Amino acid sequence: MNLSLPSPHIPLMSLYRRWLGETRNLSFADYEAMRQWSVTDIDAFWQSIWDYFDLQSPTPHRAVLAERKMPGAVWFPGASVNYARQVLRHVAPAEAAGVPAIISAGEDGVLHETSWRDLQRKAAALALHLRTHGVAKGDRVAAYLPNIPETIIAFLACASIGAVWSVCAPDMAAPAVIDRFKQIEPKVLIATDAVAYAGRRHDRADVIAALREALPSVEHFILHGGESGTKADAALSDILRARGAAIDAFEPEWLPFDHPLWIVYSSGTTGLPKPIVHSHGGVIIVGLPLNVLHNDLGCSYDPNSFDERYHWYSSTGWIMLNCQVAGLL
Repeated sequence: MNLSLPSPHIPLMSLYRRWLGETRNLSFADYEAMRQWSVTDIDAFWQSIWDYFDLQSPTPHRAVLAERKMPGAVWFPGASVNYARQVLRHVAPAEAAGVPAIISAGEDGVLHETSWRDLQRKAAALALHLRTHGVAKGDRVAAYLPNIPETIIAFLACASIGAVWSVCAPDMAAPAVIDRFKQIEPKVLIATDAVAYAGRRHDRADVIAALREALPSVEHFILHGGESGTKADAALSDILRARGAAIDAFEPEWLPFDHPLWIVYSSGTTGLPKPIVHSHGGVIIVGLPLNVLHNDLGCSYDPNSFDERYHWYSSTGWIMLNCQVAGLL
C-alpha cells in the first residue's frame, strides 16, 4: 500500500518561540527560560499572545493589565471581542480547504459532518431567533442538552449576541439541575426530552416539566427532540433550518473584553454548586495558547497541521466540554 505522508510537523510552541525571536528580538536558552519570561514580564507576554494570534478589536486596548491585583485585575481595558466572532474567522479559509468544523457520532456510530458554513448559518439563525424573543446582552440562556453539534451551535448563538450561556447534562436529575439554574435566573431554556445511552432511550420529559415549574424566570422554551409530545414555544430543529438574507448578513456583536461568556459550576460538595463566570476575552486569550501552544493543536486548514482533529470525550456537565469547544478557536 502506498501512503501519502504529510510534511514534517513543526511543534507550534517552536513556531511561537521562533516568532518571538523574529518580532521581539527575544531568545531563550530553553523552555524554562521562556516560561520564566512569561510570568515575570506579564504585559509583554500577554501582548505577544494578542499579536501572535492576530486578535482584533474595533477599539484599541489602553493597557494589557490596568490593575495588577486579585481579585479585581482588569485585562485589556478598552478592547472589544466576541468568542463566536473569533471562531467564525475560520469559515472562509476552512471552507476553501474543504475541512469540516465538527465531526460527530452518536451511539449508532453514524458519522455526521457540520461544515463551517452550516455552523455559521445555524448559529446566526438561533441568535436572531433569541434576539426576536427579547434576549439581550447579559440575559442568561440555560441548556439541558447532551454533547451534540446543536449544543455547540446554541452556545455560539448565545455568545454572538452577548447572552450568557450555561449548560447541564441530561444525565443529571432535576434537583441537581434546578440547584444550578435557579441561581442564574435564565430567560430562555433549551432542553432535550430524551437521550440515548447504553442502547436505550431515556425519557427526560419529566425533568423538563420540573425545570419549567422551578424556573419562573424562563420566558421562552426551545425543545430539542419532540418525540415525547412535550409542548414548547419553538423547536430547535425548525430554528436551525431557517435561511434568509438576515441570517446571511448576521455578524456577532462586539463586546467588552470582560463581558460574561458562560457560567459553569463547582461540584456542590460544600452546599449549593457555586456559579463561576468566565469572560469572552479571558477565555479567548487563555484558550488560544492553551490549545495551540500546549496541546499543539493547529488550524485544520494550515499546511503544518492540515486536517488535524481534536476530541475530548466529555458530557456537557464537565468543564472539559468547554475545552473541547475551544478547539474551534
